[in-house]
This record gives sequence, C-alpha cells and structure tokens, in this order.
Amino acid sequence: MPPTLSARFARPVPPALWPALALTVNAFVWGTSWWPFRQLEARGLHPLWATVLIYATAVAVIVATRPRAVGQVLRAPALWVLVLASGTTNAAFNWAVTIGDVVRVVLLFYLMPLWAVLLARLLLGEALTRLAALRVALALAGAAIVLWPPGASGWAALPLPRTLPDWLGVLGGFSFALNNVMLRREARRPEEGRALAMFGGGMTVAAVLALVLARSGAVPGLPPPAPGWIAGVAGLALLFLVGNLALQYGAARLSANVTAVVMLTEVLFASVSALALGGGTLSTPLLAGGSLILLGALLAAAAPDAAGH
Repeated sequence: MPPTLSARFARPVPPALWPALALTVNAFVWGTSWWPFRQLEARGLHPLWATVLIYATAVAVIVATRPRAVGQVLRAPALWVLVLASGTTNAAFNWAVTIGDVVRVVLLFYLMPLWAVLLARLLLGEALTRLAALRVALALAGAAIVLWPPGASGWAALPLPRTLPDWLGVLGGFSFALNNVMLRREARRPEEGRALAMFGGGMTVAAVLALVLARSGAVPGLPPPAPGWIAGVAGLALLFLVGNLALQYGAARLSANVTAVVMLTEVLFASVSALALGGGTLSTPLLAGGSLILLGALLAAAAPDAAGH
C-alpha cells in the first residue's frame, strides 16, 4: 500500500540537508556582495573600511548577547588561527570583487578545494588519495589557463597572478580553505566562540590593513559619516551576520571537502549577478579554466570522506 500523505511528510529530513542549505545561504551572500561593496565605494567608503565597520557591528552584537564568547576566544589559541584565516578571507575577497572582474576573482578564489586537500591532510589527518591528487591537478590546470597571459612569451608567459585582484582572489581562497578546515577541527567548541573569532578576525585584519595603507596613501581614509553609506553598512552587517553564522553551522557539520563543493554555488550566484549587472565578463580561456577548477571541486563529492559528520 502506498504511504499516506502524512507519512510522506513524516519522513525524517536527511541530516546533511540543513548544513548544506546553510552553506548555500552563505554562498549567496558572498556571491552577490560585490554589488553593495561597489555601491559603498562609489559613496567614498573603501571596501577595507566597509569590512571593518560591518564586522565591528557583528562583534558588538555577539559580545552584547554572548559575553562568554570573549573568554572562549582568549583561552583557545586554536581560535586565533580562525581569527587570522577569517579576517584574511574577508579583507581579500571584499577588496578583490570591488576592484576586479567578479567572475575571474571568484574562480581564482575557488581554487579553495585545492588548498582544502592540503590543509585537511596537515590539520585533520585526512588521507591524500588518488582522487584528491586528481582534483589538485585539475585545479592547477584550470588556474594556469585562467592566468595565462595572451601573447606573452618567456618568463612573462608564466601563469601567475599579475594584478592585485588576482592575488587577492588566490589569497582569499587559501585563507577560506584554512577557515573551513579550522571550523571542522574546532567543531566541539561553543558556537559563540567560533563566531566571535570569525567576526573579530574580519574586523581586525581589515582594520590593520586599512590603517597601514591609508597612512601610506594607498587607500583613502575613512570618509565623514553620511546616511547613504551608513545604511549600506548596516544592511551588509546583517546579511554577513546571517551568512557567516550559516557558514560556521554548515562547515562544522560537514567534511572540509563537502563544504568546498556546496560552497561552489557561490560561483553561480556571483557569475549570474556579475554578468547581469556589468560586474564581470566571460572569455574562452576563463570558461575553459573555470570548468577545470569547478570539475576539480565537484570531484570532492566522490571522496571517501564526503559523508557528513
């Protein structure tokens, strides 16, 4: 006899579904955040300063509602690595998508599964399998195609990052892989402590960079208060608070490689929004290299450790 309608709805939800949906929410926030950051820059607020203010707002909320989180971070040196990783991720990514081609930056950022394989081996003891080696090879080949300078020869033809957005995209991907691996490693720690480490890092790293670069004249200083950018910062602070809490919820419950695969939806969100709103372009090398990068990440779903935990 076929199951009744009530029995259908009574079926348990797969345990990995909610963490995967949470990671998708985070991917949407990050994938479309380039547009509000560019609007803020047009109003005189550099993305580093915007990052400082957004994460300072989130830190204030966490400290006010979960004051115990401060002690948790101070007593756990491992969470300081999360501070640095999360802070570098946010500063690099937010700056890169504001000044660079969004599609290209996001693809270079999503070399992250390559770094995740290496960091998961180093920090989590996950095995380096043949499939992992294949993913690394695909990611490296894809990066070489994306970064290959057309018409160059000799040393100038080496497929290396050459622009600030390229370097920031690669750095952001590495630090994001470290961020996700550390969330898995420190999954048993209280969530408020991990959240404060992430938001505190987003505020601190960006603040140090903004102050140093502003003093040297490389970036503009903090502009006078204005309703336009203040409202934008408040809105982004709320979105990033939701997105990053979703990230730590999902990444703490799934393996590092599965997290990397689910987060690939950010490429879709970023590419569609950038092409629709004029924030990026597509070319044959970008499509070819990007396909290899994404294929390498998708193969992580077939890894022996791909089951959720």
